Amino acid sequence: MADIKSAYEIAMEKMKEVESATPEEKLQWKFVPKGEELAGKYLKDDVNLTTELAKYSDTERKYIVQGVAAILIRNIDLPKNDAVKKTNQKAMNGLSAIKKDKKGLDNAFSKIKYIFNHYTEQGEAQKKEAYEQVKAQFAMKLQQALQQQGQTARMNNIDVERQPQFQEEWRKMLTRLDAQYIQHLNEYKHELQGIN
Repeated sequence: MADIKSAYEIAMEKMKEVESATPEEKLQWKFVPKGEELAGKYLKDDVNLTTELAKYSDTERKYIVQGVAAILIRNIDLPKNDAVKKTNQKAMNGLSAIKKDKKGLDNAFSKIKYIFNHYTEQGEAQKKEAYEQVKAQFAMKLQQALQQQGQTARMNNIDVERQPQFQEEWRKMLTRLDAQYIQHLNEYKHELQGIN
């Protein structure tokens, strides 16, 4: 029981951490969240990042850019619908406005756009094919189960696609199909984080 710390002891430890923090760490703690907040406003509204960043000193701006970049990168996702596509474009435009290494940025963006194009074009074909396979396999399993129960005539009246078990199998398949794209996208997002 002696290992359990009181709220007071925990608070005192936190205070020691704050007091022993370097000026650099204190700046980071203060301005990275401001950058994250600015990125949120940028994505929701039409805030001009360049204008907003100009309001801060070079030292402060460094940390604000870190916060903005982290949120913009986090919001890049597979283009599953028009809203996500719009957010992706806005995030990439925002990163272009705040990052200095344009060549590195263009290189990473071209890889991300390749993933997006592949996901939209070949990914759709893969999904249709996989959907039909899952549907056929599920219908066969259902038919076998009904035959075991002696109810073969009922199979024609069942809409396979409306069955909760089918929907669950389809969700699992979609997750597996998306996983390969997400893995590559995450690698390129990590690359974006390292670009100045």
